[in-house]
Amino acid sequence: MADVFRLPFHSLRFSSSVITSFASSISSLQPGLPPILNPDNKGAYPLSYSSVAGLAFRRRDHLLSFKVQATVAETEQPKWWEKNAPNMIDIHSTHEFLSALSQAGDRLVIVEFYGTWCASCRALFPKICRTAEDHPEILFLKVNFDENKPMCKSLNVKVLPYFHFYRGADGQLESFSCSLAKFQKIKDAIETHNTARCSIGPPKGVGDLLPVLAPKDKSTESPSA
Repeated sequence: MADVFRLPFHSLRFSSSVITSFASSISSLQPGLPPILNPDNKGAYPLSYSSVAGLAFRRRDHLLSFKVQATVAETEQPKWWEKNAPNMIDIHSTHEFLSALSQAGDRLVIVEFYGTWCASCRALFPKICRTAEDHPEILFLKVNFDENKPMCKSLNVKVLPYFHFYRGADGQLESFSCSLAKFQKIKDAIETHNTARCSIGPPKGVGDLLPVLAPKDKSTESPSA
């Protein structure tokens, strides 16, 4: 019966040919692992399974960490409708809408009604942003249809994307729907309404909209005798 010898695992030593083959296998499974070196150059390589496994797990943890960081960075990217030019303002309520119009003074104001789910709105939006950058003197207001349905209904917005043009005492100048294929309509309207002039009087657009957007007075008068 053959004798059985028990040796500590950490004391095992392997020939250079065996360890070279093993190292190449590990490298193919885990690219980027450092090569296993022979510190004494005597043809034998001291090998610790725990050290190799530790390198593999550290490499795997590094890859996992990289994937998590990449996913976080991807989720932090702004949505397409959040990429605004400096002269673009998001409107979240009727109060914000009326306030923005009243503070615009004599500037031309272009109001875009859009939906985050609207493919035509998404296709047109980069053009709107570039137009806003080319015309810093114009104020662009963005109204999310889903966030402002009562206001959009009061303003008779029935299709998206939809645009209103306002300017000072002149009030609402025009309104129309527009797609990427018909973007020239917006360029023509800007050329028509964005002229050098001074209006006399308060912004008329706000006064026109107040009866439409403001809550109605529910007080009743007492009947006359």
